[in-house]
Amino acid sequence: MPDDSEPLGQTGYLAADGFEAELETELGDVAWRIGRLMFAPGPARRVSWVQNIWFDPVRIPIRSIGDGANKLRVIQRNWALCPGASHRRAALIVEKLPKVGAKPLVFPAPAPIAPLGSWTLADAETVIAAARCASPFPNGEVRFVEDREGPPNRAYLKLWEALTVLRRYPAPGEVCVDLGASPGGWTWVLQSLGARVIAVDKAPLDPRVACLPGVEARQDSAFALKPADVGPVSWLFSDIACYPARLHHLVEEWLDSDLCRNMVCTIKLQGATDFAAIERFNDIPGARVFHLHHNKHELTFARLADERAS
Repeated sequence: MPDDSEPLGQTGYLAADGFEAELETELGDVAWRIGRLMFAPGPARRVSWVQNIWFDPVRIPIRSIGDGANKLRVIQRNWALCPGASHRRAALIVEKLPKVGAKPLVFPAPAPIAPLGSWTLADAETVIAAARCASPFPNGEVRFVEDREGPPNRAYLKLWEALTVLRRYPAPGEVCVDLGASPGGWTWVLQSLGARVIAVDKAPLDPRVACLPGVEARQDSAFALKPADVGPVSWLFSDIACYPARLHHLVEEWLDSDLCRNMVCTIKLQGATDFAAIERFNDIPGARVFHLHHNKHELTFARLADERAS
């Protein structure tokens, strides 16, 4: 760490693009901000509308473009510039830093494990940097080599991202329930991993998905299906368009049945953001509630078997 660096004593939170107001409400006491990047006192907090978290950021005075690049390289090799840096110096410093190979992932390739720091300029002579961040992807943006032929819609990208971020995937032969499956984007992902999929929706699956090996389509309401009607499953997935309270009731029903080991569900928010509903999901033991790069006005709820006791 450069000798003249100064710890901020705060944590940085990069808001999901377009949801700055939601993150600011969650934090409550934002000390200052640079565009989407907000700083709040103390250690990292449980927030959902965040794309990346900066741990232990520091303030670094710089005399020139070269000095800024050198001081970042002293800390570590790999850095991502935070979006919204308005000073021309920022782009010039990037040119002097090692290039970060952030190629789109070919799913299901694992997420990177190399440390990736984030930085920006507070002004022309001040770098704000965090060597350690929550996401291994530049600014939390997970990008893939897309499949434009197999899946019936683009919803598959949300599930690709969720599984990549969780670093967990259904194993071949595991039974997955996909609620609200039509037209079949998530079912297509799960089947491609070798899982057996029970796809439930009142609307039919795309014929190209319905005919895939290991896919069982049930044309029924996801809310009418009872856990006992299916029996033990390894994974429950849901991308249902419904109010958060209704999804929470469905999740609780499956949790109470003790017939499902892992869950990944989309919490779709309609109208004003329902922060109380989000907290109810967060309060489920072992829960994670987070915003994906491919989410819109929605969050992803996950609960994994090996995290229940944590």
